[in-house]
Amino acid sequence: MSHMDGLPEGRQPVLRLPATPQNTNAGGDIFGGWLMAQVDIAGSIPAVLRAEGRVVTAAVRSMSFLKPVRVGDLVSLYAEVIKVGRSSLQVAVEVWVQRRAPVLEALRVAEAELVYVAIDDAGRPRPVPPAGT
Repeated sequence: MSHMDGLPEGRQPVLRLPATPQNTNAGGDIFGGWLMAQVDIAGSIPAVLRAEGRVVTAAVRSMSFLKPVRVGDLVSLYAEVIKVGRSSLQVAVEVWVQRRAPVLEALRVAEAELVYVAIDDAGRPRPVPPAGT
């Protein structure tokens, strides 16, 4: 992505999808719960890669809605592991939209921090492998 589209320069979204009418609330904006689900999916992607296997969501440390998401917005989610514990991974997620209003603009609409726990096949916490293994 170039900085010409308004999205963060030098970063790749882990997830991109359109905001569609079936995900609206009574006010006509996108329902916060839908956005939270996308944040959880996006956050799990770098967690799974860093943990080298299954993870479960353990906590949503914070979730801030900065601006409404509108039908037709193209939603881009950026996520990165910011802290690794023995079996846990803390992930920061930023949500941006690209909107035509009337010209293309990019807006940061939400941010969150989530904690994931690496689990084994039996669903028990397991150690996160050392980085670069």
